Amino acid sequence: MNSMTGYGRGEASNGDVTVVVEMKSVNNRFRDLNLRVPREYLVLEPRITSVVRDRIQRGRLDLFVRRSAIESGQTVVADAILAERYLRAMQDVAKRLQRPDEPLPLALILQQPGVLSPAEPEGDALSEWNLVETAIEAALVDLLEMRAREGAALRRDLRHHLDEIEAHWAAVQQSSIGIGDRLRQRLEERLGRLLGDKIDPIRLAQEAAILADKADVAEELARILSHCRQFSEALTADEPVGRKLEFLVQELNREINTIGSKAAELPISARVVEMKSVLERIKEQSANVE
Repeated sequence: MNSMTGYGRGEASNGDVTVVVEMKSVNNRFRDLNLRVPREYLVLEPRITSVVRDRIQRGRLDLFVRRSAIESGQTVVADAILAERYLRAMQDVAKRLQRPDEPLPLALILQQPGVLSPAEPEGDALSEWNLVETAIEAALVDLLEMRAREGAALRRDLRHHLDEIEAHWAAVQQSSIGIGDRLRQRLEERLGRLLGDKIDPIRLAQEAAILADKADVAEELARILSHCRQFSEALTADEPVGRKLEFLVQELNREINTIGSKAAELPISARVVEMKSVLERIKEQSANVE
C-alpha cells in the first residue's frame, strides 16, 4: 500500500549539461500530471509523461525539470542593417537641428535597442533524453520510497481503526441477541398499563413481530463483517487499492446508518455513534491511499 503524498529529487550530468528533476505528489481521486520543463525540453514532454504514468497510478503529481549548461553557449548577434538605420536617423536629426557635422560615436549606436542581442543556440533535446530520463528515474525512486513509508503508516492506522469497527460490531451483535423478546415484553407492559386485561394475544403477537422485524439488524451486521474482511485483505494487497477502500467505506457507512435507523435500544444506538466516528477517520485516511 502506498500513500499519495511524497517528494523526490534526481540529478544527472554528462559533463556539459546538468539536469535536475523535482517532483511532489498529493491527494487526488484520479491521476493528474502537471509538468514544468524548459522550453528546449518541450519536445520531451510525451516521453516524460509516459515514464511517470508507468509508475504513478493515482494522485496529483507536479514535476519540475531544470537544465543548466556547465559553460554558457550564449552568443551575441549584431544587426548591422538596424545599426545603419539608427546612424542615418541620427544624422537626419542633426541636420534638421542644424547641428555641426561631427562623427557619431560607435558606442552610441551599439547601445540602441536591437543592435546587439544575446542568442542561445538551440540544444538537441533528443540527444539529452537519456540524461533527463536518468534524473526522472532517480526522482521517482525517492518519491516512491517516501510514498511507501507513508503507506506503511497509513496501513497501521487503518488496521487499528478497523479493529475498533469490528469491536463495536461485536458489541452490537451481542446487544441484538434477544431483542425481539425484549420488545415484546415492553410492548406487553405498555399495553397492559393502557388496556388492562383487554389485550388481544393475537394482535399483541402481530405487533411484536413487526417491531422485532424492524429492529432486526442481522443482515446489516453480516454485510459489515463482509466489508471489514474485504477491507482487511485490501490492506495487505500489493496493487493500488485506494478506490476499493473508498468504495468499502461508502458501503460500511450505508450499513451503519441503516442499523442506526433501526436501533430500538440505547446500547446499539451508542455503538452506532462510535462506529460512525471511527469510520470518519478511516474515510479521511483512505483518501490518501494510492
